Amino acid sequence: MIFQPVLNIFLLVLLCVPVAALAVIALTKAKGRDKALWVMRLVMLLACFFMFLRPGIPGGVTQTLATDTDIVLVVDTTASIVAEDWNGDEPRLDGVRADVQTIVDEYPGARFALITFDASADLRMPLTTDTTSLVSSLDVLQPEVTSQSRGSSIGIANQLLADTLANAAASSPDRSRMVFYFGDGEQTVTSAPEPFDGSENFTDAGAVLGYGTTEGGPMQLTTGSLDGSGSGEYIEYQGSNALSVIDEGNLEAIAAELGIEYQHRTADTELELPEAPSTTTDYAESGSVGNVTELYWIAALVVVALLGVELARASMLVARLRLLRAPSASTRTRTRTRGRREKNPTDGGAA
Repeated sequence: MIFQPVLNIFLLVLLCVPVAALAVIALTKAKGRDKALWVMRLVMLLACFFMFLRPGIPGGVTQTLATDTDIVLVVDTTASIVAEDWNGDEPRLDGVRADVQTIVDEYPGARFALITFDASADLRMPLTTDTTSLVSSLDVLQPEVTSQSRGSSIGIANQLLADTLANAAASSPDRSRMVFYFGDGEQTVTSAPEPFDGSENFTDAGAVLGYGTTEGGPMQLTTGSLDGSGSGEYIEYQGSNALSVIDEGNLEAIAAELGIEYQHRTADTELELPEAPSTTTDYAESGSVGNVTELYWIAALVVVALLGVELARASMLVARLRLLRAPSASTRTRTRTRGRREKNPTDGGAA
């Protein structure tokens, strides 16, 4: 049993002890029925004290799965990431956001880093356990402005990823490292993609996740607006909407370089995630469960019942006092008759 007092325990004692002492003194001096009344009042005081202590039964000790792992997310933010072929006609970025949330839920306790790339690669968020900030960053993440796009390479983040993993390995060698790459594999520059093989030695698990369809999806012109909405107009090529098509061959090559699996993502399939390395997965005691079974209501019922007895007794006493103070109907009649006789003497007396 635990106690969560509504006031400081010393203040509760200071308030209740003097009253309890007076009740005990009154009890020792009382006689007959008054003794029973003072016993009832003392019980009521003790019940109030117990109620203010807020007793309860804790839910017990729970174990939480802790993943002692560093996870680096590499997200494509080129114009094609908002191509509308996810779940019908939704932007691919919606699928990326949903999958990131699934990954965050799958690996509790892990540290996450976020790298994005278009014409250049940027470390948007260094390794942190603040998954709320990570998800918020993904929620406001927008692709590059279309008018400023000059083509991009799907491997441009290779060196930044390698440096991030190497630094994590140097600072925390006992932690495992996972990499998740999110993209469509479209290489829009003439040069070959930069290889990711420099990161393989630091990568224990992960996945390359591909978004898009072979039919392709149209892309809205992006303006970099704060609300994240597109312009409503679409990128055109030779008089019709340009289509972004997934290149699974490129994505499979990246997966092979990193030593992880490739998975094509669609809205109607569940994300298959690898298990975190067992050497860095453990159960940790997380203390008492937050929900507590409250018991103060038992004392509250006792107080209500005893107050009901006191109120009933007080009502009876008030009713008796009113009866004693109010003269009866016959008494009032005799009084009025006597008053009339004194004011009007009989005729015989007058003669």
